Amino acid sequence: MHHALRSLLLAAILSGSATHLATAQTQPTESKDVAYTRTINERSDKIVAKIEGLDAKKAPQVRDVIADQYRQLSELQEKQEAQLADLKAKTQDEKTAAEKKKIEAEVAASRDKLHKKYLAKLSRTLTPSQVDQVKDGMTYGVLPITMRAYQDMLPNLTEVQKAQMLTWLTEAREHAMDAGSSKEKHAWFGKYKGRINNYLSAQGVDMKQAGKDWEERRARAAASGN
Repeated sequence: MHHALRSLLLAAILSGSATHLATAQTQPTESKDVAYTRTINERSDKIVAKIEGLDAKKAPQVRDVIADQYRQLSELQEKQEAQLADLKAKTQDEKTAAEKKKIEAEVAASRDKLHKKYLAKLSRTLTPSQVDQVKDGMTYGVLPITMRAYQDMLPNLTEVQKAQMLTWLTEAREHAMDAGSSKEKHAWFGKYKGRINNYLSAQGVDMKQAGKDWEERRARAAASGN
């Protein structure tokens, strides 16, 4: 792993925060809808291209399912933002605060239903392993990258510890899949990295010292050309 990337991972792990690894780009000459359609199709194509063992004939179908999920999540996000903006224009009191919570709860419920339907659609064509690859593709591969970084930094982790960490990162990935932006996706992982760090610290792991030791090991490896 490149030294600069490792440094970014170390900072993210120790702080429980995250770094933006990807952003969507649009062309100013395109209409908003055309640009967005192009973006989600390209993004979905990249995810599909990395699915191991996928029948080439099924690729377009899977791409369309993924792209449609991006679009529906975006529409839900826009709906919530519009409703909250309208609510914000009103006088702020206990009633509007309650309405805000109601709007957020309704959108969250719709997002959860969409999430389940989406996974069901993917499962009709893909194996469980391939579905996981789609999930990683939608979340920039943060789960496997983070697990590798933790295990590289902490080579003496027990199987129980690794299993718990994987459980939390998997949960973070489920939430991150539905997030509307790179920042929000990474924020979910940052939240669970904080939980993992607290868990390991409670088990006697000095995370700051482990980070320093990891840096030294990588510096020695870089100096030796490994």
